[in-house]
This record gives sequence, C-alpha cells and structure tokens, in this order.
Amino acid sequence: MNRNDITDIDLDERADGLKTVGWVSYILHLIVAVGAVIPGAQPGAALLVIALVIDLVKKGDAEGTWQASHFSWRIRTVVWAGVLYLVTAPLWLLFFFPGWIAWGLISIWFLYRIVRGMVAMNKGQAIDV
Repeated sequence: MNRNDITDIDLDERADGLKTVGWVSYILHLIVAVGAVIPGAQPGAALLVIALVIDLVKKGDAEGTWQASHFSWRIRTVVWAGVLYLVTAPLWLLFFFPGWIAWGLISIWFLYRIVRGMVAMNKGQAIDV
C-alpha cells in the first residue's frame, strides 16, 4: 500500500461522511422546491437559507471528493434561482399572469436541479457542473 492508496481511502471516507450533510441540504432544498411549485404551500425562505449556510460552511470539507460537485451544484442552484426570482419580480407588480408563469418556470427548474442532484448523490456520483 502506498501513500496514494491511503489518500484515496481518506477521500472516500470523507465523501461518505459528507453524504449525511448532503442529504440534509438536499431535503431542505426539496421542501422549498416542492413548496414553490405547489400554490399556497410555500414553507418559507428560512429553510433555503439554512441549507445554503450548511453548504457554504461544509463546502471546504468536500474539497477533492466527489461530494464537492454537489456542494457547488446546490450553491449555484440557489444563487441562480434567487437572481432569476429577483429579475422577474417586477412582472408581479406589472402583470399577475406573466409573474406567475415566470416564477412557476423558475420553481420547476429549481425542483429539477434538486432532484437531479439527489439522484446522482444516491448513486454515489459526482454531478456535472
């Protein structure tokens, strides 16, 4: 056994240890995503902020593992969704229907990204970023 073998084992163990953190984050994201798609079921942005903070804090622990792609995936998903929601917010003030369509599409995209990440993590695979 050489030094690289030990490093690989350490990385695999670290990645497996981060799986729990990843599942907690993905489930919090999923609750928010489903709530955004179902009218009147919005659980609030607090869960999303909690998930984002978890991802930002633990991202460094995932460096060099297949889990790192999942942390980046979740963080980018939240940031892009936030930007898209903000950019389309004026549509709600001007016209109800276009705002509803825009936010519905963003919510479906957000849900898709979360489910896609969960499937990849369940398989123990990095996600394409």
